Amino acid sequence: MNRRTIAIAVGATAVLLVSLVAVFGLPLHLLFTPTETGAVAGLADDDVESEVVAEDLDVPWEVRVLEDDRYLVTERTGDLLLIEDGERHVLERFDELDEPLLGEGGLLGIAAHPDFAENRYVYVYQTVDRESVENTVRRFEVDFEDRELENETTIIDGIPSDRIHNGGRIAFGPDDRLYVTTGDASESELAQDRDSLAGKILRLEDDGSIPDDNPFGTEVYSYGHRNPQGLTWDDEGRLWATEHGSSARDELNVIESGRNYGWPTITGPETQPEMESPAFHSTQYETWAPAGAAAHDGSVFFAGLRGERLYEAQTTGGGVTAFVAHFAGDFGRIRAVTLGPDREYLYLTTSNTDGRGEERANDDRIVRVPVDAFRAD
Repeated sequence: MNRRTIAIAVGATAVLLVSLVAVFGLPLHLLFTPTETGAVAGLADDDVESEVVAEDLDVPWEVRVLEDDRYLVTERTGDLLLIEDGERHVLERFDELDEPLLGEGGLLGIAAHPDFAENRYVYVYQTVDRESVENTVRRFEVDFEDRELENETTIIDGIPSDRIHNGGRIAFGPDDRLYVTTGDASESELAQDRDSLAGKILRLEDDGSIPDDNPFGTEVYSYGHRNPQGLTWDDEGRLWATEHGSSARDELNVIESGRNYGWPTITGPETQPEMESPAFHSTQYETWAPAGAAAHDGSVFFAGLRGERLYEAQTTGGGVTAFVAHFAGDFGRIRAVTLGPDREYLYLTTSNTDGRGEERANDDRIVRVPVDAFRAD
């Protein structure tokens, strides 16, 4: 299905809805099942030549694709894996958080330094139990010969944590700065407190120092977030973030320096002076539970956990012009979406072993999908 066909389908659907509501007075939520609202059906797994590149994983949270088909994978339960030629190697076991405290925390995001080929730096986001439970970002060097991590450096710590709303996505932007998403740690008022690290998107130099052009002279880049879990930059350099909303109303936001994204004062389509509404959002009749994101060729692809889909928001400027849901239920819960360095494949991780999904044979898995499949006429 090409973009023109999708746009026509979206427009025709909208006209039909208006007509039905006008004639019969029907509420919209009676016309759809929750996961169908607003999304055009896209590809199924049978439509593409997908490939499983790893399986039998334990709640994988993030995957980074390196050169030579090497993969770095975080498992939320504590293992940082190196997968080479289909074989799994544990680079490090992070066991600094007891299982009863884990919740949605644990070993979460991972990012490779822009100069990884030279310095072998990787950055990991993890929940730890020190004097109190908190989230941290630390840097390590990867020793591929001995398959271990070396030279630990704390980049930032003291990020509030709770059993839910830990954020956890980290990524280097086109400006070579490190961006970090943090959740509100179940204390929604912290999202509006610019002195707190909770409910924010943070921006740091690669050594953890604060960039001179950050908007408030602190680590904070944007605020008013509930639980952002996806970061990606489009071809124009715009930063997009996915966010778990309240009462469904999940969000896809365009992030700009110093802006307030409203939580808990506003959510979804609500507005308030000096607060940003999302570029696109779900409704109270559906839940995406959005996670990782990757931008390619005018689209932002993002994972759906409860939605069990790969969502594609086709964009122009800072707006969404069409919305497509791929792989409906084919893989179950999807957590991470990563574009490989050759920009020819998307890599998806499933999250069916986390206690919230229906576990399938050989779950959890990493699935590779050719990007061209989404552009077929």
